[in-house]
Formats: sequence, C-alpha cells, structure tokens
Amino acid sequence: MKKNQISIVFKSFFVIMTVFFSSYATAQQNYVINNHNDFWDKVQFGGGLGLGFGSGYTDISVMPSAIYNVNEIVSLGVGLQFGYLYQKNYYESFVYGASFLTYVNPIPQLQLSAELEQVRVNADYEETYYVPAYSDDFWNTALYLGAGYRTGNVTIGARYDVLYNPNKSLYGSGFMPFVRAYF
Repeated sequence: MKKNQISIVFKSFFVIMTVFFSSYATAQQNYVINNHNDFWDKVQFGGGLGLGFGSGYTDISVMPSAIYNVNEIVSLGVGLQFGYLYQKNYYESFVYGASFLTYVNPIPQLQLSAELEQVRVNADYEETYYVPAYSDDFWNTALYLGAGYRTGNVTIGARYDVLYNPNKSLYGSGFMPFVRAYF
C-alpha cells in the first residue's frame, strides 16, 4: 500500500510540474515578426587614399574598409590595402593585404582602436654601385593599438605597431598618425 501511495504522489507531482512548465513555456513564446533587416543600417564604409608625387618618386595607396556597429560603443570591421611605391633608379614595390578592425568608443569623443594588419610586399631593388639588383617578397604583420579624438564620422589620432621591428617592418616607424572617416 505504501508503494502505491508513493507512486500516486510521484505521478501527481510529475503531472503538476509538467502542466506548470508547459504553461510557463507557452507564456514565454512571444514571436515578433520583423521583416526589416537592420544589418545594413549598422554598416559604415570608409577608408583612406594616399597620393605622393615628387621628382622620380610616386606613392599611391588605396585602403577601403567597412565596419559593423555592434552597438554605440563597439564596432568591428575589415579593411583592404593596396599600395604602389616607386623611387627612380632605386626601388619599386607593390603592397596588398587585409586587416581586421576593432573600435571602442567609451565616450563619444574618444575612440580606441586595435587593428591587425597582414600585407604582402613585393619589392624590386635596382642595381647600385654597392649592391646588385635583387627582389624581396615577404609578409608583414602589424598589430596597431591607437587612440583618437572623434567628432561625427571623423577620427583624428595616432596608433602604434606593438609588433614593430625596425629590421623587418615595412614601415620606417611603429608610430603612425591617422585620420579616418566612415559614412
């Protein structure tokens, strides 16, 4: 008899809990149909252009990028980089690659950034009095940490390559000022 009472109590408890949780689960199902895809509303495009000309010198850079504003504070994105550098009777180089971008705006006027850049460098050096002609092809990795003053869509600041090695880097310095704009 005692076994039957435990069985009946257990079954009753099980039925009550099942009804309780099923009604709770049903009460939590609020489906909102949103046909508006706001992904593209949070995407901004920007980048940079660089042109430098001189006597026997040419420097052309195109660096488009796009970011996704996760919220008002954090943005994530990607960028591409294409460059051409020529110094008459000395050097010609092509640079191309990509970068991953992270921007954090703890307050609207301050933008902190982290950028991981991977570029391929194809350089051809002409023969000089001391060195024969040669080619140098290599990958260059940079991790920039930066900060800037932000007003509207434009940020002005500086960044530093924490992986900078003067003997292996593409650039002459790990420190770089920047102006970036996204629309």
